[in-house]
Amino acid sequence: MTTTATTRTVVPARAAWSSTVRAGGTLTIADLHGNQAVDFLVYDAHDTSVRYSAPDTVHAQGNIFLTTGTVLLSCEHTPLMTVIADEVGRHDTVGGACSKESNTLRYGHHTWAQHACVDNFLAEGARYGLGKRDLVSNINWYMNVPVEKDGTLGIVDGISAPGRSLTLRAERDVLVLVSNCPQINNPCNGFEPTAVEMTIGAAG
Repeated sequence: MTTTATTRTVVPARAAWSSTVRAGGTLTIADLHGNQAVDFLVYDAHDTSVRYSAPDTVHAQGNIFLTTGTVLLSCEHTPLMTVIADEVGRHDTVGGACSKESNTLRYGHHTWAQHACVDNFLAEGARYGLGKRDLVSNINWYMNVPVEKDGTLGIVDGISAPGRSLTLRAERDVLVLVSNCPQINNPCNGFEPTAVEMTIGAAG
């Protein structure tokens, strides 16, 4: 099945974005400047109670890192999207989204006023009737979160580069929410958030 690019959007640094991707269509996320984390949630477009499940996805593939061939599974253990191309090779699904609360805990109370991914998800999700209870553990495309032998997680410099991309195919009509991560307190964005590009291809 071939696809034809139908929409291309540059998402500014720190901004939110959302769209529906129809079954068989594709979504390509391009890291325009390199070392930018892209927080990502996906729901069934017709029933948002069916949403991405990190535990189901990790269990099914036997790996905590996402790459080409990974099927993003729902809380009902059904496929939502599949990674069909990946120029980076490893993405995070355990590190979660930054929030005012986690920023304060990790980096100090002076960070409370800083915009965070949870804020982006809540604002964008509200357009579809989604609230805080609808936010689940998200994917962090391009974020480098190594796991040490003792189980501890790190957030370190990314392994992406300017212009690298990944492409997902929708296995059903899906609603995608994105926070182009505003984090400036750790290396996930090289301490300077930058723009990314989202391209939706229609099923041919």
